[in-house]
Amino acid sequence: MSADKPRLSLKNPPAPRTAPAAAPRPERKPRAPRTELPEAPAPRASRQSSQTARLSAQLNVVVGAVRKAGRRLLRDFGEVEQLQVSVKGPGDFVSQADIRAEQTLREELARARPNFAFLMEESGASPETDWEYRWVVDPLDGTTNFLHGIPHWAISVGIERRLTETESEIVAGVIYNPASDELFWAEKGAGAFLNDKRLRVSARRDMREAVFATGIPFGAIPRKPEFVAILSRLMPQVAGVRRFGAAALDLAWVAAGRYDGFWELGLNKWDIAAGIVLVREAGGFVTDPTGGDAYPDGMVVAGNPHLHGKLREVVASGISAAATGRAKARDAG
Repeated sequence: MSADKPRLSLKNPPAPRTAPAAAPRPERKPRAPRTELPEAPAPRASRQSSQTARLSAQLNVVVGAVRKAGRRLLRDFGEVEQLQVSVKGPGDFVSQADIRAEQTLREELARARPNFAFLMEESGASPETDWEYRWVVDPLDGTTNFLHGIPHWAISVGIERRLTETESEIVAGVIYNPASDELFWAEKGAGAFLNDKRLRVSARRDMREAVFATGIPFGAIPRKPEFVAILSRLMPQVAGVRRFGAAALDLAWVAAGRYDGFWELGLNKWDIAAGIVLVREAGGFVTDPTGGDAYPDGMVVAGNPHLHGKLREVVASGISAAATGRAKARDAG
C-alpha cells in the first residue's frame, strides 16, 4: 500500500510565483549641456561689392557712372513712346535718352577725373589736344533697338591712353547692358569679366561649328558690296551669322565666348574702344582685315585665336572682290 500523499496545508500556502527580477537599469548619464550651433556664415557679398573688390580706382569710377546712367535709361526704356527722337543720318537716330545718358556720364566722369579728355558720340571730342587720358563714350549703343523696345543695347566707356602724338592704346573698358544687368569690364593686364565671372573667348577651331556676328549696312550706309561679298563667302563655311544691332555688345559677346568672332567695317571709336580691350583680355584677337590696328578706322575683325585668321581672310577677300567689281563698273561706264 502506497504512502498517502501529503496534504497541502491551507495555513501555509506556497509563495506565489514571481517573474525574475529585471536587470538593474544602467545609471543615466547626465545630459551634456546643449552646445550652440556656430553662427551661419555671413551671406556672400553681392555681385556689385565683389566687383568693387577687384576693380581699379579708374574702373570703379566708370562702373559707378554707367550704373547711374543705366538707371535713367531703364526709366526711359519703359516710356520709350514718349521720347523725342531726331534723325542724324540714314537709319541713325538720337533720342532724349541718348542725350541725357551722355550728360550723366560726362558729369560723373569729369567730377572724378577732371584732367581726362572726352570723345563722346553725341557731343564729340574735347577741345584739349595735349591729353594723356580720355574717356571714349557711347551713351547708348543700339539706339534703334532701344527705340523699338528691344532689350539689346548698352553703355560703352573706354579709357584711351596716349602713347605718342599719333599713337594711343585702350587700357580699360566697360560695356553695360542695363536691361539684362550684364556688366562687362576689362583692364589691360588684369583680365576680362562679366559681372564677377572671368571671361575667356571660345575654344572652337572648326569653321563649320562657328557662329559669327556682324552689322548690316542698311539705308544709305556705304560698303554694301563688301558686306554681300563677305557674307556670300562666309555663309557656306559656318554654322551661323547673327546681327543683333549693337557693336559694343557684339564684341563683349565674343569676349564671353558666345560668338566665335565678329566683323564690321567703318565703325566709330566709341563703338569699339571698350570692346577691343575686352576681347584681348579674354584671350582673343582684334585687328583690321589686313592684320593691323582696328581702332583708327573702325575696320574690325575679332575672334578667338583659332578662327580669327580664317575670318580675317574671308573679310579681306570680300573687300578685294568688291573693289574689283567697282573698278570694272567704272571701266564699263
